Amino acid sequence: MSTNIPAGLIKLGSIGVLKMSEPPVNGLGFALRAAIVALLDRAVADPEIEAIVLSGGEQIFSAGADVREFGTARTSSAPTLPDVIAAIEASAKPVVAAIAGNCLGGGLELAMGCHFRLARRDASLGLPEVKLGLLPGAGGTQRLPRLIGVERALNMIVSGQPVNALAVAGTALLDEVVESDVVDAAVAFARDVVVGKRAFRRARDIAIVDPLAEPFLQFARTNVGAASSPFPAPLQCVEAVANAVGKPFDEGLRLEREIFATLMASPESRALRHIFSAERAASKLPDVPADTPLRDVRRVGVIGAGTMGGGIAMAFADAGMPVVLLETKQEALDRGVGTIRRNYEASMKKGRLTQAQLDERIARIVPTLEYAALADADLVIEAVFEEMSVKHDVFRRLDAIAKPGAILASNTSALDLNRIASFVQRPQDVIGLHFFSPANVMRLLEVVRGEKTAPDVLATCMALAKRIRKVAVVAGVCDGFIGNRMVVRYGSAAGGLLMQGASPQQIDGALQRFGLAMGPFRMADMAGLDIGWAARKRHAAEVPGSQPRVAADTLCEAGRFGQKTGAGWYRYEAGKRDPIPDPAVDAIVEQFRRESGITPRKIGEQEIVERCVYALVNEGARILEDGIAARASDIDVVYLSGYGFPRHRGGPMLYADTVGLANVVRALKRFAAEPGAEAWWQPAPLLVKLADEGRTFN
Repeated sequence: MSTNIPAGLIKLGSIGVLKMSEPPVNGLGFALRAAIVALLDRAVADPEIEAIVLSGGEQIFSAGADVREFGTARTSSAPTLPDVIAAIEASAKPVVAAIAGNCLGGGLELAMGCHFRLARRDASLGLPEVKLGLLPGAGGTQRLPRLIGVERALNMIVSGQPVNALAVAGTALLDEVVESDVVDAAVAFARDVVVGKRAFRRARDIAIVDPLAEPFLQFARTNVGAASSPFPAPLQCVEAVANAVGKPFDEGLRLEREIFATLMASPESRALRHIFSAERAASKLPDVPADTPLRDVRRVGVIGAGTMGGGIAMAFADAGMPVVLLETKQEALDRGVGTIRRNYEASMKKGRLTQAQLDERIARIVPTLEYAALADADLVIEAVFEEMSVKHDVFRRLDAIAKPGAILASNTSALDLNRIASFVQRPQDVIGLHFFSPANVMRLLEVVRGEKTAPDVLATCMALAKRIRKVAVVAGVCDGFIGNRMVVRYGSAAGGLLMQGASPQQIDGALQRFGLAMGPFRMADMAGLDIGWAARKRHAAEVPGSQPRVAADTLCEAGRFGQKTGAGWYRYEAGKRDPIPDPAVDAIVEQFRRESGITPRKIGEQEIVERCVYALVNEGARILEDGIAARASDIDVVYLSGYGFPRHRGGPMLYADTVGLANVVRALKRFAAEPGAEAWWQPAPLLVKLADEGRTFN
């Protein structure tokens, strides 16, 4: 908790200004709640004060609950937020909310408890609790429909999206919208209330008179229910608003609290709250101070105009940064620029871009065939073929022309970054920036820290990730880093199930019903089977005998590389991405089973999920042991943002916590004891240790 005084009270003549001061967002934790009530009581008891202005200053009102208190006793310690709001509503003196900046969640509920509200025109008002698997639990579902109408209120609550103050000007939610100096305006407004002896207007006393409310709510139940599965919160928001329409205020308030408590205890809300915290924790580097000076990155170079390089260039152009895009041949450069233009044109057709915005983005990308054009770049990212000799040539040439202090980044998905850094005379400037395809869309960015990567390079790239709207996770150097190292085990588990009797579509179907965006075989087809094939051949060359032949090798030898060739584990019709089961694949698999002496058996859906997901968890534990990831939640962020793991499960490591680590260990030991089981099925020591101690990853 902050050691600052969370709130203060000053007198401006007959007006008491109660200012919240709990940086950075005026989170309504216990200390601030208690301070508001104490100062409110003092102001009400002061005969010199005739009205009260509640403010967070000119920068922010309040972003709502202090999420650090979720799950602790302080969440329910009196005064709770409903207690604070009840005290404000019951005040014998008028209370005016002065809203600036963010007024979100509990912050908006607090403001709605005031008798009057003023907002600066650029203020942002919203109830985003649904994004944490919750609903507003301090009267938001009961007061907002009374202030702005049922339909508009429900849309705000179910979407969780904030609105600008101007969007709700003229409703009972805001008495005035001002250009600036909202606190001064609120003080003047409060004086007018006193002088004019204006009656208090409590949101709870407003009657909802809307003959179309019931049919709208029924429509909302149908649509929200269909769109929100497997999350219960959106549909519960509809029911809470329905209570505002059909029940007395106090009854609706009681039911809202009951629903809130039920949702707070749900695994879906736990998962979403975990994700919220995990994404923020991922940006914190234990050994890199938050005030580390950053390098100035204004101009970016990208080497390679293929799918990945073009997507990376778009990501920076979208963020308003000029990009030099290098290719070695004019034909490849023209093809890459053409693909970028078509991608932007597709966005324009969908209404996401205007023609002017498209032209601006294209103009920011400067194509070139000359390495010399990268001489002024502050950051250069190579996205060339995943072959060490190719990387060697690129970094050797970069070392000769890049300016001092330029950051040299590799987009490698698996290669040894320390070896790549050894190709240059400035290894401290080398870092891995592993984008995920399509790079202009996918949120995840693995920031790979080499053994000689300078702290300011790491800090700069983490800050830059936010600038280009990526979720960045720091990874250490190993084969595959975090995500791809784990996906190898995941793929091996799926391959073992395939050999033992399951079909690609059965395995994919089970994992997709579990909640994954797509199963391992569909994912392999989308990524390209040749990528894994190249990695297996590389490993076999480095460690002879380490790579037994697998069915995917035969597919690749037949030119079946996945969607891009129209055939992989499935076949695909021209211009379509729908996977179609292929008897040719069944024949290849059956041949492998015969050659391996395997008699296929019936495999259930639960076993498929356990083997594949527990393989991820086990390798995740080893990644933590090896120091490749700083925390278990970082691994969850990688799998949620880059690999389509279901958000309602919270990531593989949180899912293991939910299932119980002791149960995961028992299952892994059972798999490891099977005849011919590979050694990696043995439970990781960290996993065993945590299970034995009754602890969890998170």
